[in-house]
Amino acid sequence: MTLIDEIKKRSVHVDDAINELLPVAPPEELYKASRYLVDAGGKRLRPAVLILAAEAVGSDLKSVLPAAVAVELVHNFTLIHDDIMDRDDIRRGRPAVHKIWGEAGAILAGDTLYSKAFEILSKVENEPVRILKCMDILSKTCTEICEGQWLDMDFERREKVSKAEYIEMVEKKTSVLYAAAAKIGALLGGASDEVAEALSEYGRLIGIGFQMYDDVLDMVAPEEVLGKVRGSDLMEGKHTLIIIDAFEKGVKLDIFGKGEATQEETDEAVRILTECGSIDYVKNLAISYINEGKAKLDVLQDCPEKDLLLQIADYMITRKY
Repeated sequence: MTLIDEIKKRSVHVDDAINELLPVAPPEELYKASRYLVDAGGKRLRPAVLILAAEAVGSDLKSVLPAAVAVELVHNFTLIHDDIMDRDDIRRGRPAVHKIWGEAGAILAGDTLYSKAFEILSKVENEPVRILKCMDILSKTCTEICEGQWLDMDFERREKVSKAEYIEMVEKKTSVLYAAAAKIGALLGGASDEVAEALSEYGRLIGIGFQMYDDVLDMVAPEEVLGKVRGSDLMEGKHTLIIIDAFEKGVKLDIFGKGEATQEETDEAVRILTECGSIDYVKNLAISYINEGKAKLDVLQDCPEKDLLLQIADYMITRKY
């Protein structure tokens, strides 16, 4: 089976658990709004990382399903709120939650996913001390995600952002949830603190690589594949690493922070970023983070699940969207 097949095989169980643990209950519109993005699909990479981490240390899928669901709900909570803050109207090729239920409804939908994630995580059957550790990890992760989002918003108000600041933002906004998924899976699977920490580092590093490559895709992937407007980071004035590197080279981009642009203007900006080497710079840096993350899996014995975790790392920088 391919990596995608293996992820889908586990996603079926995750989706079934979501239906069981997060049913559409009164008030129905709240839960429809909460489940809208969850039901739209998504890659389910974070729950896959959690499940595979548990399996790689000798546990089984069913014992960690509530934790996998919790991580997926936290991820979707961040997406709903991100779309409101970034004023993005499309997510996964569909209207964003706030476009259907309004900003107030979307905020409540996100808050519901956030609170339900902890309720569901508490349903894991495991040693109380390990469950408590996992609750602590996820709560701190949510705080870091908020810190990362705040930094991202702050960067839009600034003329200059350093590469180190960008990496700190990406680590908090994106990679900490991959780190949490890997560590929670390992801990619930019975791993030692040393192994769990190594898996956490694996998640952190591949998460940074994932976001860097995501910024590349925003520039080069077709809109129908990406599921959102191509070049939206440019138009929104986001200081991605591509933009930071280009600005350090003295490059000027007319559409940066403009809000909207024609296809021709976007194409021209991407051409400039390609020719100055900024897109390749970020792509190559993403690869280096992925390779560093893969090395952290040396703590695991060879097994099919370890191989799949290595494949997920590679997928981060080979995916099309």
